[in-house]
Amino acid sequence: MFRLSLQSKAFVALTILLAVMMMMFVGFSRLGLQRGLGPYVAEIELARMDWLADRLQTIYRHNQSWQAIIDQPALWRALRRPPNAWARPEDLDSRANTGFPFFTRSPDFPDIDIRSPKSPQSPTFVAPPTPAPLERPVDGLARRLCLLDAKNLVIAGNEPLPGHARTVLKDSQGRTIGFLVMNPPEGLKREADRAFLEKQFGFVLWTGAAGLLLAMLLSGWLAHRWLKPIGSLVEGARNLAAGRLQTRIREHTDSEEFSRLIHTFNDMAEQLDSMETSRRQWIGDMAHELRTPLAAMRAEIEAVQDGIRQFDDQTAERLHRQLMRLIHLVGDLRDSVDSSTVTPARMENMHPLEQLHEAIASLQTRFEQAGVGLQLREPPEWRQPDNAPLVRGNAQQLHRVFLNLLENSLRYTDRGGYLQVSTTLLRDKSKAQLQIVFEDTSPGVSPQDLPHIFERLYRAESSRQRVNGDLGGSGLGLAICRSIVQQHEGHIEASPSPLGGLRVTLTLPISGES
Repeated sequence: MFRLSLQSKAFVALTILLAVMMMMFVGFSRLGLQRGLGPYVAEIELARMDWLADRLQTIYRHNQSWQAIIDQPALWRALRRPPNAWARPEDLDSRANTGFPFFTRSPDFPDIDIRSPKSPQSPTFVAPPTPAPLERPVDGLARRLCLLDAKNLVIAGNEPLPGHARTVLKDSQGRTIGFLVMNPPEGLKREADRAFLEKQFGFVLWTGAAGLLLAMLLSGWLAHRWLKPIGSLVEGARNLAAGRLQTRIREHTDSEEFSRLIHTFNDMAEQLDSMETSRRQWIGDMAHELRTPLAAMRAEIEAVQDGIRQFDDQTAERLHRQLMRLIHLVGDLRDSVDSSTVTPARMENMHPLEQLHEAIASLQTRFEQAGVGLQLREPPEWRQPDNAPLVRGNAQQLHRVFLNLLENSLRYTDRGGYLQVSTTLLRDKSKAQLQIVFEDTSPGVSPQDLPHIFERLYRAESSRQRVNGDLGGSGLGLAICRSIVQQHEGHIEASPSPLGGLRVTLTLPISGES
């Protein structure tokens, strides 16, 4: 089944959205033209009838009211005629021969009697029956005119319709005296009107089509630009899945979100690459560590089988020593890999100095045999268990930490040197900590090796060698110490010792003091 890519889906979605918007634009534009043309035509027509507004304002100034138009409906019809409607001389002559006083001439409008018939200064006005040849038919424009007073009440004409246009009528002092209203056409049925609408609609349609084409091109470009990083991420993920851990993605996007995503991906790839490199190195180092005792045991056994060496007590002792080294190495490896073995099974308030004293006592003889001195410096009052600081931890695990640190100094301190263990209590505003410092004499650890001594299987053999026949440790003891200390919410770090060797500083949070 054919499936669209995310970029294609984004393009199709944007295109459909823009197409719908363009169709709505064209439809509303056509509707707006149809509904807005009438009011627009009314505005144009009313703007051309300033002469009628002047007439109405003149009538109002003469009578100070609209009473003349209210009382004489024929006057309203006469006023609506444009000036050229009185242009034929024969019409004027015919009016004069009828004998009816149809209009009394005035200086402003000689063809119109602008006085109210109820005014005492003028006779009663009577509209004569105008002969058919003299009366011109009033067009639709005149029928759509309406006169309102200042309160929007109808004086003459029809009621104003929605969409009408109006002109404000004012007196000589600038006060509003009424409104001349032009209603919109009832229907645009003429050919000219329909042609205008069709022309405008065609223009809108072509504009919409051009806009849609431009929008499609823009949506395609935007979809490609916005979603291109996703394609790079997909390709990078495939490379990682295929084992190419050196894969990195260029951060060339302008989007902050995609930039953070690509940066996170590169960090993940770098960590995976580092972990894989460490794993391979760890496996190689572990194989080397296991090969050494196994090779020694094999050589001893083959020598006995070939008759080169007799199986005596010394041979058994050498085999036992290599076997114990192998067992110790496997145990350290398991404790280092399986985090559950370094997690304290039970945490309780305990005296860590008691475990330190016990670890020192258990190794005191070995220190003496190796010619390495061992000193413990602690406040005298702490020698009483009730006065010693308390920490929350596991006694067995902390005893193992102290043993490993003592073993490390014993293994890598030259004969004639010594190890100094100091205990102090650190206080600040928020908490108190127990600090235990292990400092030994030369040899020391090189600066390039110092940051790595807590890593699994790392041994600074180049600077901390033993020449007394000791094969050294497995490189796992300090890594195990760090795991246990972290489980106790403590901290352990290494630095050069002022005595010439290595300084290991262990801090544990105090849970209470007795």
